[in-house]
Amino acid sequence: MTRLEQLKQHLQAVLGDRIIRLIEHVGEITIECKPASLLEVARLLRDHDSLKFEQLIDLCGVDYAEYGEGTWSGMRYATVYHLLSISLNQRLRLRVFAFDDDFPVLPTMVDLWPVANWFERESFDLYGIMYEGHPDLRRLLTDYGFVGHPFRKDFPMIGNVEMRYDPEQQRVVYQPVSIDPRNNVPRVIREEGFHHG
Repeated sequence: MTRLEQLKQHLQAVLGDRIIRLIEHVGEITIECKPASLLEVARLLRDHDSLKFEQLIDLCGVDYAEYGEGTWSGMRYATVYHLLSISLNQRLRLRVFAFDDDFPVLPTMVDLWPVANWFERESFDLYGIMYEGHPDLRRLLTDYGFVGHPFRKDFPMIGNVEMRYDPEQQRVVYQPVSIDPRNNVPRVIREEGFHHG
């Protein structure tokens, strides 16, 4: 039995029907659970003798709005957790979708893995995913007066407001963006019969 098959067996034995999806792809396992069971699943992943995922390597927000060239029909926002077991030398990806697309909320992981603190702040700042119970959920990368969440797929590439220094007021002021929106995606046009080489 391979290590991956063994991990799969342990996950199914320990977590059972708390796992709503298990995907094996390119030698890696991703599991999904519902937000309501996230804390219990995470605690078992960390503490169970056959799993021992002591370390949260990373977590990131994901916006599936235009995933699969617009064919995606599931929930829009998810958080993906990358876990490492140092003692058992195994890795795992855990994905959880937030049920409400208008106000995505998931429980915080700070009590289980303190390193989640800044990762969750980054995810909140860039995607607008709220982490319930987080001790200090405020922006991390954007400015305090920033409006919106820049990694959302419906966020305008030029932003909503611009800032400049106003010499008369002697301070930084915000104002609506004054440049026309444009599409920054390069178009590649090749003539029919075009060949490389």
